Amino acid sequence: MSPPADATRYRWKDMPQDHPLDRLDRRRIPGEKAMLSEMFLHQGCHVPTHAHENEQFAFVVSGRLRFGIGEEGSAGRYEVVVEGGEVLHLPSNLPHGADAEEDTRVIDVFSPPSETTGVDRK
Repeated sequence: MSPPADATRYRWKDMPQDHPLDRLDRRRIPGEKAMLSEMFLHQGCHVPTHAHENEQFAFVVSGRLRFGIGEEGSAGRYEVVVEGGEVLHLPSNLPHGADAEEDTRVIDVFSPPSETTGVDRK
C-alpha cells in the first residue's frame, strides 16, 4: 500500500544540521502543528535556562541530561535527571535548562513549530 500523496518521509541524515550552541548538533523537521528536533549534546554541553511558548516533550534516546526546572536562583527551582528511554514533558513557558552529563541523543517534540527554540543564540 502506498502512502497518501501528502505524506512525507524524512531521513535524519539528509536534514541540514546546525550548531546553535557549543557542543550541540541539531536537525529539525517542521510540520504544520508540531516540530521534531534531533539533538546530540556532547558531554559537558550546557543549555542555559530559558522559556518558550512551545510545549516540549524531550525523549532522551541515549545518554543522560540533568534539567534545572524553574527560574535560576528561585526557591522553587529543582533538578531532574532524564536518562535514555525516558521522556520529560515541559509545559509552555516553564523555565528550564540542561546539562549533558554524558554524550546524549534527544528527540524533542515542539508544538507549535517555530523558527527558534531555547537553544538558539539570541
